[in-house]
Amino acid sequence: MNSEQLKNIQAPLKEKYREQPETAIITLKAEGRLGEGISCKVETGRAMVEAGLHPATGGDGMLACSGDLLLEALVACAGVTLSAVATAIGVEIKEGTVNAEGDLDFRGTLAVSKEASVGFKSIRLYFNLNTDASEEQIQSLAKLTERYCVVYQTLARGVSMETTFNKN
Repeated sequence: MNSEQLKNIQAPLKEKYREQPETAIITLKAEGRLGEGISCKVETGRAMVEAGLHPATGGDGMLACSGDLLLEALVACAGVTLSAVATAIGVEIKEGTVNAEGDLDFRGTLAVSKEASVGFKSIRLYFNLNTDASEEQIQSLAKLTERYCVVYQTLARGVSMETTFNKN
């Protein structure tokens, strides 16, 4: 897809969202089913992913770790956003990789220490690009990718959360 094709696809959507802002609010959903042992099966739209305990919390490493899935969602979103931004501003990326890594202190999630937080302490996102883009273009790619990546912005800003437990 080139810049013109992307603009042609997105132009009617942008116009609709300008004229009818309420139509831009979309609720994304995910569902998981509790599985055998300590696991949860999540339908991704393409395949079923079964998540379980990380080996650092007693898992055997055979099931996906939710922390890994979070980083994978960040990598996927950042990669798609980067590709869309590059296409929109006419920067050719011959090939590239996006990597994420995050640090967890498992003492928090295992209730070993109240001082250890539960969740990632820090996350690092790396882009390795094969491109002839100028330094200025790379800076634009970085700025715009960070600005428009949904998962990046959600993690960086935080988001209000609400939890409901229902008994059947």
